[in-house]
This record gives sequence, structure tokens and C-alpha cells, in this order.
Amino acid sequence: MGAIMLQGTGSDVGKSVLVAGLCRALVRRGYRVRPFKPQNMSNNAAVTSDGGEIGRAQALQAIACGVPPHTDMNPVLLKPQADRTSQLIVHGQVRGTLGSGNFRAARGELLGAVLESYDRLRAQCDIVVVEGAGSPAEINLRAGDIANMGFARAAGVPVILVGDIDRGGVIAAVVGTRAVIDPDDAAMIRGFLINKFRGDPALFEDGYASIAQLSGWRGMGVVPWLDAVARLPSEDGVALERVVQPGDAPLLIACPVLPRISNFDDPDPLKLEPSVELRMIGPGKPIPAGAALVILPGSKATVADMRAMVAQGWDIDIRAHHRRGGAVLGICGGYQMLGRTIADPDGVEGPPGVVAGLGLLDVETVLGGVKTLAAVGGRALGADFAGYEMHMGRTSGPDCARPFAMLGDRPDGAVRRDGLVMGSYVHGMLASTSLRDALLRRLGGASAGQDHGQSVEDALDEIAMLLESHADIDAMVALAMA
Repeated sequence: MGAIMLQGTGSDVGKSVLVAGLCRALVRRGYRVRPFKPQNMSNNAAVTSDGGEIGRAQALQAIACGVPPHTDMNPVLLKPQADRTSQLIVHGQVRGTLGSGNFRAARGELLGAVLESYDRLRAQCDIVVVEGAGSPAEINLRAGDIANMGFARAAGVPVILVGDIDRGGVIAAVVGTRAVIDPDDAAMIRGFLINKFRGDPALFEDGYASIAQLSGWRGMGVVPWLDAVARLPSEDGVALERVVQPGDAPLLIACPVLPRISNFDDPDPLKLEPSVELRMIGPGKPIPAGAALVILPGSKATVADMRAMVAQGWDIDIRAHHRRGGAVLGICGGYQMLGRTIADPDGVEGPPGVVAGLGLLDVETVLGGVKTLAAVGGRALGADFAGYEMHMGRTSGPDCARPFAMLGDRPDGAVRRDGLVMGSYVHGMLASTSLRDALLRRLGGASAGQDHGQSVEDALDEIAMLLESHADIDAMVALAMA
């Protein structure tokens, strides 16, 4: 079976979206397709059908392929924590912690696990579409690499290099990559693709020809700026600074962006609501006094992020917001921060200790134990929903007697007696139209009723059709099958 790999001239050149779009385009042509990313570094993760976790981008790419997400699609996942360490996930399960001292050596030892997953995927499909990480031009990281050329050469997968013209300097970025990488690595690159172009493509014809001449690589197309990306789940931190809706929407929902924020796509379905302005609050900015709801999303390092919240003064803002009658919803790590204390007796996230929470829920959290990874369904606020759990630790206390949700016969989360403060361990629940409507009605609004899942599917189809028009997919298929 065949394979093709998209690597980038740098981070955030649009590799993840292009892989998703290419997967969907190939599926629409009748191919059986699987996505693959050897190594990902992200705190945005999804639960898989086989009970593990992978990067959120690969879960979206699985949707593009029309198949359930599986741990083989992202065999190595690094989730950054506090103190310059990352939690290491291999084949969907926690294997330990990597620090700056042992990162390179440990990473190189994982190539076998990467190739095992890749071989299993190849056996299931016609084409594997592989996404690189960062850039092969980071030659200081080449030794022990499993994310870019280390994988491509070990697996014999041809590479298309993606450059981002929107940030400027794309000619130098593509040609410069050729200049600095090892000649044997450069031989794996069979073409280049220009992404995020705005305006008239005719204006770039000379530049496009210059890249081909100077690099010796074949041009595979110029992809326009893809507006449909805004309708896809957020998969990296760049989206966190975006104000999604116009500022005159009647309901303002604020979400503070903490240093180790995770699964920050949870509020994304609110982008569908014309009555909502979803505002991501960056460092140094106060939480708006006029917010109807504050959402505290997940965190990969809850203790460290709780301290960061205090340092930003957001703890004062949130308590004042509650005193004014504003609602608060905490999800996973955000739920833990709403309680009285967060204890880490075993040093799961860093040095053992206890930190005070916001005290808005009468609960306490103890970190540790086996990581919970499960798809769940249940009922909350009088509405049915589906989602997933991904957390370490247990939360208990008097407010748990008023659970936010029932997951079958099992209670989840807690609600303050006044009903204004709610916490849950379930990610992805706002994708449910009925639950979103129930939440917005509590705030004095209502949902427009759009289906989030269908919105994602439509966006993937739109991106696939644009790639068919602007990229040489026939040439990519030929390379993959050669």
C-alpha cells in the first residue's frame, strides 16, 4: 500500500489541516485512507476507539477518513507539563515523563513503536497520509528524529514540503530548507506546496517558478487561505487569541488561556452560535465584567495553572464575576480549580504539595492514580450529550451530592447550591446541540440549533474541494503509489 508525507518549513504552516483535507479528498475519490503522525507534541488530545489518547489533529484527520480514531494514528504523544517536562504517551497510554535531559535519547528509542503502528495502518488501507512535526530544517534536532526525516527515511515515504506564504519569506523558507538539510534527507522531498495564499495567484507565478528552479523540487500547487478552517476544532494554540464572533453578540462567554491549557477545543461549538461572542482571554487581560459565563477549560498541569491564575489576578475576576451573578463552568482541570484545594501528594505534575483553588465549589481534588480515558454519554441540564473523560485524579466533597451530569448510573461533577458554578470531567459535551441550548437558556439565550458534527464534515468537504482545484492531487497519489 502507498503513503505520502507532508512536512513543513516551520510550525503552524497548516500541515494538520492540509493532511485532513487531503485525506477527505482521497476518500471522496474512493481510496481507503488513514492518517498518521509519528510524534506529536500537544495538550489537545482525544480519546480513541481502542481506549487510548492521540493528538486532537489526528482525531480530526480520522473523521476526514471516515474511520474511528485509533492510537496507531499517533503512536507517540508528548504532553507538555510544568518544569520543562512532558508526559510521554506511547500507543495511547502513559509511559512516563521526559525532561530536557533525556528527551533526545528516549525519543530515538521510540522509532520501533512508531514503525509498528505505521505498518498496521498500511495493512488497513490504500494510502497513509503522514504529517510531520515542526520542520526538517531544525537540523539541531535531527539526531534521533522520529517525527520528520528520521521516519520518512526509515519507512521509505516520499515527502511534500509545505510552506506558509502568509507569514512571508516563503521562497527562502523552502529553498533554505533544501540548503541546510542533509542531502539524503533532501532526496526524500519530491515536491513543495504553498499554503495560505491570499489574493491573485498570478502575482506569485514568478516566485513559484523560482522555488522550483532553486530547490529542484516540483511544485504541487498554491493553496488559498481556507476560511473553512475556522469551523474545525482548534488544534493548536494559535487559535487561542482569536475573537470568534463579532463584539455585538448579546452573550459574552470568556475563556482564560492558562499556560498549560489543554483540550481547548471544548468551547469551539459555541462558534456556531450567532448569539454568542466567545472571547479567549490572554495573559495580562482582565476577564470582562460583562461576561455571562466564564469557562475554565482543561489543564495539563492543574497546580501550576492554578498558581498562574492567581498571578494573573483572574481568581479575583472570577470570584467578582460570581458575586455579580455570573455563571462559571469548569471542565476537567477547570473543574478541579473551582474547588477548595488541589493536592498532588505523589508529585504527578511536579513537586508534591497542595494549592488552594478558587473555592467556588465545596470539593477537593487529589491528583494521581490511573489515568481515566473513556468515551461517555449522559444527561446534564435536562439534555442528552456525548463526550469523553481524560484525567488523573479524583474530586470529592459536599457539592458532588449535586452532580452536574449522570453518566448512566454514575454521577459526574458538581454544582454549587446557587446553581451558578458547575464542574464536570467530561470533554466534548458542548458539541451536543441540546446541551448547548440548555446551557445558553440558563444565560438568557438559546442555541441556533446547528449540528456541530455536520459543520465539521461540511468544512472538511469544502477544504477537500479546494485542494482538488488548487493542488496536484494526481501527482501526490502517483508519488504515494510509486
